[in-house]
Amino acid sequence: MTIDDIMGLAPVIPVLVLEEDGPDPVALAETLVENGLPVIEVTLRTEGALEAMEKMASVEGAIVGAGTVLNPVMLYEAVDYGAQFIVSPGLTDWVVRAAQDKRVPILPGVATASEVMRGLDMGLERFKFFPAEANGGLPALKAISAPLSMAKFCPTGGIKEETAADWLAHDAVMCVGGSWILPKGESDLDKVAQKAKAAAALRS
Repeated sequence: MTIDDIMGLAPVIPVLVLEEDGPDPVALAETLVENGLPVIEVTLRTEGALEAMEKMASVEGAIVGAGTVLNPVMLYEAVDYGAQFIVSPGLTDWVVRAAQDKRVPILPGVATASEVMRGLDMGLERFKFFPAEANGGLPALKAISAPLSMAKFCPTGGIKEETAADWLAHDAVMCVGGSWILPKGESDLDKVAQKAKAAAALRS
């Protein structure tokens, strides 16, 4: 799959920080897929995240990627554990080259027009606008994207359920990253299902 394929599958990519006392990874992935959010980002911030990602990737229909990838070693390890795409908080030569070497789609983080232009020089046109709200919010993205119309974005960071639709209405935004789908400490999959279903409906 290309990064366009992945970004086009659903309006929201759940950004998951998986804790040991959280929901079962397989059941969580099944819940997200069944409720319209097949693309899932598992952040590599917690112990056991790689193993959880591997289990989630076994769920039919799930497209599972690794987030918070900071260097080539993390990238190669994530791919070995079944990551189908890579998300990084920033844009570095080494991580992009490693993704190209592994032929795995990558969504690197950018916050300025210069970073977008640098990514374009590397052959990339799809980016994670991060941190979205702290970096000036939608007005900032509109200003950055206006002269760089070939670039499309997945804004992530500070976006909430009630603000996601505003971001998605902008032409430069293909999808958004949403940590609200699985809030910290949440283990009730019925509540996750409700949030996922509402998020999936944002595209209609």
